[in-house]
Amino acid sequence: MDLLRELHPQAARIADMLRSRGEKIAVADGATGGLIAACLLTVPGALKFYVGGGIVYSFKARDVLFELPRDAYKGMRSATDEYAMLQARAIRDRLGAEWGIAESGSAGSSKHPMGVASGRSVAAVAGPATERLGTVETASDDRIANMDAFTRNALDLLEAALSAAD
Repeated sequence: MDLLRELHPQAARIADMLRSRGEKIAVADGATGGLIAACLLTVPGALKFYVGGGIVYSFKARDVLFELPRDAYKGMRSATDEYAMLQARAIRDRLGAEWGIAESGSAGSSKHPMGVASGRSVAAVAGPATERLGTVETASDDRIANMDAFTRNALDLLEAALSAAD
């Protein structure tokens, strides 16, 4: 896959920062469909920095992966700062990692169940004494291009958060 090859150097930098600290990350992919985790897993020896994660693509997956009560989401919509950060914290805590990253968005070409506009994605990173958010809005219905843009946004956010934490 060209995207994985292209983003591998960035994933390797992220891996180096995590390994140098002895820290691990857990990933909750949403509209990225697993691409955040896939990019990180291109790095040999990923077990030293990657705990695991999942693709949160339904309410059932969300309930199982995060094990949060439904009330935790009360008043929230997906693809918002609050929703993405809740998921980044939850995946980090549930899998016992120092860092959590989550992405929530609408890749497009079909109606989102919560009414999120196609091309909108929010990524959230929760780490030791730091939290960051990054939103991308492509205004496009091109599903594959959006998944690409959402993944890049999430990895850029993660790399910036790790760099700032040095």
